[in-house]
Amino acid sequence: MNPSLKPILPLLLLILSCGQNPKEQFDILLLNASLIDVRNGQVAAGKVVGIRDDTIRRVADMAGADSFESKIKIDVANKFVLPGLWDMHVHFRGGDTLIDENKDLLPFFLAHGVTTVRDAGGDMTTSVLEWRRAIRHGTLDGPQIFTSGPKFDGPRPAWEGSIALTSAADIGPALDSLEQLGTDYFKNYDGSLTPELYYELLRQTEQTGFKITGHMPLGADLLKAQELGLDGIEHLYYLMPATSSEGDSLRATGQGYRMLPALYASYDSLKARDVLRQLGSREFYATPTLYIGQVLAGLKENDHSGDRMLPHIGPGIQKTYERRIRSAMNASPEADQFDRDLEQWFGDMVLQLHEAGVTLLAGSDCGPYNSYVYPGASLHEELKLLVENGLSPAEALQTSIVNGPEFFGLEAYYGGIAEGKVGHLLLLGKNPLEDLQHLGSLETVIKGGRVYKPGDLLGE
Repeated sequence: MNPSLKPILPLLLLILSCGQNPKEQFDILLLNASLIDVRNGQVAAGKVVGIRDDTIRRVADMAGADSFESKIKIDVANKFVLPGLWDMHVHFRGGDTLIDENKDLLPFFLAHGVTTVRDAGGDMTTSVLEWRRAIRHGTLDGPQIFTSGPKFDGPRPAWEGSIALTSAADIGPALDSLEQLGTDYFKNYDGSLTPELYYELLRQTEQTGFKITGHMPLGADLLKAQELGLDGIEHLYYLMPATSSEGDSLRATGQGYRMLPALYASYDSLKARDVLRQLGSREFYATPTLYIGQVLAGLKENDHSGDRMLPHIGPGIQKTYERRIRSAMNASPEADQFDRDLEQWFGDMVLQLHEAGVTLLAGSDCGPYNSYVYPGASLHEELKLLVENGLSPAEALQTSIVNGPEFFGLEAYYGGIAEGKVGHLLLLGKNPLEDLQHLGSLETVIKGGRVYKPGDLLGE
């Protein structure tokens, strides 16, 4: 080398290095990914996904992968990447003695790919809100939680922890208290809530801008409730008076659930078509919760002692299962048959609701008191039942992955695998668009910048 060049060589190397583009940095990098587009039912292969700060920052072809660097690299060749599942109807409840057992359920959601849940009301709201904060801060492993806080009910609430409404004057302060608490939507129950008070609750809720869903008093008019601001129904009982040729007269009797057989017997398909079209003409949500109905209808016949998830459920929560079990064992053969008929009717309504434009939400209704309906696993079963009742696998997944965020107005941040979306992702060995049984091939869960293995979350 020419000695005269030695003094300037370091400077030349510095100039050349400055001209090179540094690699883009990520927390997690997925390579050779096959991305599932749930909205369109398609798969895009050969992709690289970069996640930083729990957000998808880059989705590109593998040809550009050399320009990316990451702390964690996962080669997902021959695997499929799916956005995290949302369970839109779960419960945390059972009183102070069961707070820790409820908290212990949180990792089980993640173990089944459920990265977000919508808590539908219970009696441990303070704890639920604490868990939500801890999960957001990364100090607790669990799904993202949206909560209604305590449920609204009439003067004699059916569930502990509910807010008793005795008059219209109670509603405003109750709504204010939940807003101040930091709840995400409102939920009502129909234990002793009269139609008149229910209508007023809807009117006042509409002024707050919050969504409200729940159990509608069977004496109330569904279409009137929608006009007053009802955003959705939990379970499908509340379609029955509106779709019965004798619905108006039966509602006037005030018999509540005792009139279900008469409503079932007087179902009018033409009336149902018109009612569902009206519901679907405006934004309206229905959470069918088919799986819990199937489980409860079969409690007398089915032995759950060998259930894979049962050993993971705390003894106190298992004790709460006894109430429904006793009820099932004491039911008459006629009542058993009606339960089976009713569950079939609910299943038949799923495709009709979907085709009418009503937005379906996947919800398991898992939690204490709901016997053998396990966190995470039960949502898989709910999605499979939606397919059995007429939806395609893609449409069933949409009820969770797409429609869940839409309920909260968060579709810009969830529901797909794209730049700017939240990086809650599932890695599966098989394609769930082909068969929802393939949800059982879940190998890895990515959430909050962390990588989880289902077996580790279950302690297996």
